[in-house]
Amino acid sequence: MNITVFDRASIGMDLNYNALCAYGNVTVFDASSPDEVKARLAGCEVALINKVKLTAEVLGPADALKLICIFATGYDNIDVAYCREKGIAVCNVVGYSTESVAQLTIAMALNLCSHLPTYTAATASGWYSRQTSPNLLVPVYHELCGKTWGIVGYGNIGKKVGEIAKAFGCRVLAYKRNPDSDECVDLETLLRESDIISLHTPLNQESRGMIGAEQIAMMDKKPIVINVARGAVWDEALIAAAVTDGRISGLGCDVFSTEPFPAEHPFFAIKDAPNVCMTPHMAWASAEARARCLDEICQNIDAFQKGEQRNRVDLK
Repeated sequence: MNITVFDRASIGMDLNYNALCAYGNVTVFDASSPDEVKARLAGCEVALINKVKLTAEVLGPADALKLICIFATGYDNIDVAYCREKGIAVCNVVGYSTESVAQLTIAMALNLCSHLPTYTAATASGWYSRQTSPNLLVPVYHELCGKTWGIVGYGNIGKKVGEIAKAFGCRVLAYKRNPDSDECVDLETLLRESDIISLHTPLNQESRGMIGAEQIAMMDKKPIVINVARGAVWDEALIAAAVTDGRISGLGCDVFSTEPFPAEHPFFAIKDAPNVCMTPHMAWASAEARARCLDEICQNIDAFQKGEQRNRVDLK
């Protein structure tokens, strides 16, 4: 089989693709523009992508294509309906980044609660060495213990974050469409009672824009809000305004509606604020997580070649 990796740079240049050679002839491209994707799909039987968009228009000329494997759990950049119609199998990867994303979520919360950049800058700049007081206690920082942590999207990642939050002494509330635990509450209750809110929901029709003006108004505790889900699950302009005027006390964000976000993006104006911690969509991408992801993709290809159904999202 002819296997093509279309955007290695977005997956990590350090990842070794030798394992794919067991399943066919492998061609690797660092990046692919839409026009290049069209051209490179010619003769391609298995397409491996991360951020490349595979629309009906792009897929139209792909006569040989049999399988699309995405280096991700979400697959909103693939026209799955078109693939279903044309008999193109689509496989995602589930659970590979749970520990990685949970770790970054907790790191952001600790950073925003503890004001580490301010305190480390005080010593690194030499300011502390010039003082007579042995302590710097401004800005005031807070413990996680005793806080209420609201988790929107209570799948593998959300539940892992909940476990860690509980270990810090937090009370955990969760919101999901199909409640399945004692922590689950309605969204309004979660927003009103939480000191920290983290978003882990997949992007779909129900979740797109789910945090807007009405939901921000419900955040009575002026919480820290962290988004490691998708940029489109909230209104970025309204979130930026809420950070600026203090209705949200801290912002952590790893995902954006446009990646990378441009200078005209609402978050560009607040990127240097001391209560903002933003990262360039790297929560999923620890070395261990990416290795697990590639291994899962190899298993998806192996299962497809054997006529088995594994992680097939086109069959849903």
